[in-house]
Amino acid sequence: MNAKELVTRIRTELHPGEHDNLVVKLIETGQAPRAVIATFAAEENHIVSSDWRTFLALASKASEPNARAFFTLLAGGEELVLPMLEPLANAAGMSSKDFHNYEPFPGCQAYPAYQAWMALNGEPTDVILAILANFTAWGGYCARMAKGLREHYGFDDEACAFVDFFATPAPQLEERAIAAIQASLDAGWQPKHAWRYGRLLQAYELQFWSTLA
Repeated sequence: MNAKELVTRIRTELHPGEHDNLVVKLIETGQAPRAVIATFAAEENHIVSSDWRTFLALASKASEPNARAFFTLLAGGEELVLPMLEPLANAAGMSSKDFHNYEPFPGCQAYPAYQAWMALNGEPTDVILAILANFTAWGGYCARMAKGLREHYGFDDEACAFVDFFATPAPQLEERAIAAIQASLDAGWQPKHAWRYGRLLQAYELQFWSTLA
C-alpha cells in the first residue's frame, strides 16, 4: 500500500458519522444560540495557542524533511488564525474582555491535550496520518459552519475568517504529508499506532463538540 492509499483508508475508516456532531448541524441551520458560537471561539483560542506549540515541537522532532515541513506549515497556520478568533467571538456577542478572561471546559481541551501527548510520545509519521484523518472531518465542519454563520446569523467575512481558513483545501500541506508518509514507507516504516492515534483524536474532537452542546 502506498502513501495515498494509506491516507484514503484511514480517512474512510475513521470518518465520523453524519449525525455525530449536533452542534455543527444546529449552526448550519441557524438553530444554535449565539452563546454556543461565542464559546466555540473562546475554546478555540486556547486550542490554537496549544496546537501552535505542539506542531513546532513535532517539527523539531521529525527528522524526515517533508514531515518537518508538514508540521512547520501547520504551526504557521495556527499563527495565522489565532487573531481571527476574537472577531468571531465579538460577532456572537462576547465582549473582548470576556473572551480574554474565558475559562475553558475540560471536555473541550482534551483534544489539544492529546495532541500535545502525541508530540511527546508519538512517532511523527503515525501522528501525520492521525492528523490527516481528523482534518478531513474538521474541514467539513468548518465549511458547514461558514455557510450557516453567513446565511442565518449575518456574520461578515471578518467574523467567518477562522472557519473559512480551515474550510479551504491546502494542497501544499497534503503534498508534504503524502511525501513524508511515502518516505517512511520506503524506509520500512509500518503504521503501528496511527489508527489508535487517529481514533482517539477523533473521539476527543467529538468530545469537544458534545461539551459545547
